[in-house]
Amino acid sequence: MTHPKDAIRHDDSASTLEPPTRMLPIIRCIGPGLIVAGSIVGSGELIATTKTGAEAGFSLLWLIILGCVVKVFAQIEFGRYAIVSGKTTLRALDEVPGPRIRGRGNWLVWYWVLMWIASISQLGGIVGGVGQSLAISVPLTQRGADYNEIADAETLLQFQRYAPDDITVDVSQAEQQIAASKKNYRDQHQPPTSETIPSETVTAENITAANDAAIWAIVVALFTSAVLWVGRYGLIQSLATILVASFTLLTITNLYFLQDQPDFRVSLAEFIHGLQFRLPSEPGDGASGNARPIGTALATFGIIGVGAAELVVYPYWCLEKGYARFVGRDDGSTAWLRRATGWMRVMQVDAWGAMVVYTFATITFYLLGAAILHRVGLNPEKDNMVRTLAVMFVPVFSQWASAIFLFGAFAVLYSTFFVANASHARTFSDAMCVVGLIADDPQTREKWIRWLSGGFPILCLLIYLAFPAPAQLVLLSGVAQGIMLPMLAGAALYFRYHRSRPELTPGTLWDIMLWLSATAMLVTGTWTVVEKFLG
Repeated sequence: MTHPKDAIRHDDSASTLEPPTRMLPIIRCIGPGLIVAGSIVGSGELIATTKTGAEAGFSLLWLIILGCVVKVFAQIEFGRYAIVSGKTTLRALDEVPGPRIRGRGNWLVWYWVLMWIASISQLGGIVGGVGQSLAISVPLTQRGADYNEIADAETLLQFQRYAPDDITVDVSQAEQQIAASKKNYRDQHQPPTSETIPSETVTAENITAANDAAIWAIVVALFTSAVLWVGRYGLIQSLATILVASFTLLTITNLYFLQDQPDFRVSLAEFIHGLQFRLPSEPGDGASGNARPIGTALATFGIIGVGAAELVVYPYWCLEKGYARFVGRDDGSTAWLRRATGWMRVMQVDAWGAMVVYTFATITFYLLGAAILHRVGLNPEKDNMVRTLAVMFVPVFSQWASAIFLFGAFAVLYSTFFVANASHARTFSDAMCVVGLIADDPQTREKWIRWLSGGFPILCLLIYLAFPAPAQLVLLSGVAQGIMLPMLAGAALYFRYHRSRPELTPGTLWDIMLWLSATAMLVTGTWTVVEKFLG
């Protein structure tokens, strides 16, 4: 990896670097936050956040914003300790007091393993979402094309029922046409025992979907496996930045022009209502009978912004970017203290800058879900998740909505899949070192990072093929991460008060915000346990 352009090589070491002091050179040295944002603006924002808006309407906007902002303080504490100590997150977590197995890690490391299982399942949902977006835009079989035609017609009809004044359509005739199309589909693609279903009972469950999404998921997983096998940090950072930026701008544009649509614009009163600390009633009155907005919101809180997985992985990217190496080993000198202070400032700019990006994107996705999907009565689920999400672009882009959204969905979902697999390879190989499964040396770890980078996309694919329900897989990870949030909050406080150099300790205001962050994470974790296991 090349050194940042504006960093000045330190005279006493070949690896340490003086930190930049002006804002423009600092911005040129950021990067880890952009990689994490590439992972965040996908499963959390596009799927979980939008689904929460579809189920709850505007009432949980405050929770979405809180979930993005409040966890950054803990994130920076993890990054601070990584820069000062040069230790990875799991090695740092292994220092936290509590039950442990000697030489095999402590309680935090072992719960992380459980959370990792849910996180890799989330990526199974993500590769399924990528497969869905490609299957809709480029069907591989005639059966897939026929299925797309019927499913698109059903989804559009649901939208048309909401806005009959703006779209002239005979709903009864449209239902009859869909029923006839489904009968033809069954006659051509399903066993002859299938029964004809009256038009008044037509639903998306009456026909069997094609396998195009699974085929595309296989292609995507194999391609990603090959790219990550030979990939490097710079490639990952550049790809994540480009994909996330492109769709974020597209989504913001969509929300802006939505204000010209009387049926779907977001009013100031609705926005203010969403900022009030209220909970929606159960079940949700907008999306579907299966909606559980509070449960969905809890899972979403654990996954949006820097979720537990991103809190763990962020220091790894800081180390790979070189921040700790540039600071050098703590020799007690004023030069080391100056470098540590400067590079921690770079890390803070990186973390807060990424927070602005993904918070703005998160709010945008949530408002679109509340303004369109909730009002129309659509809930992104199962095989029609991506198709349902595409409806958010119909009021503005009309017949171009599907093509535009599918490009964006592919961009952010694939960015998440790509970045998260690269992140998992680094954290899991480190975990194997911590629990004593592999030798604890750089050469062994690098070898396993390469092998796991190639193997994890295939594992995600197998999970999706076994459980083809992308939204549910994503929310499962949100629950597991929500439970781990208070554990990580406690670890952040431990690093602050027991692993900080006195010269580098933050001020009173920072401590207050860190405690508020930890409290919010504790409440979320406790609420998640009560809602999911005791409710």
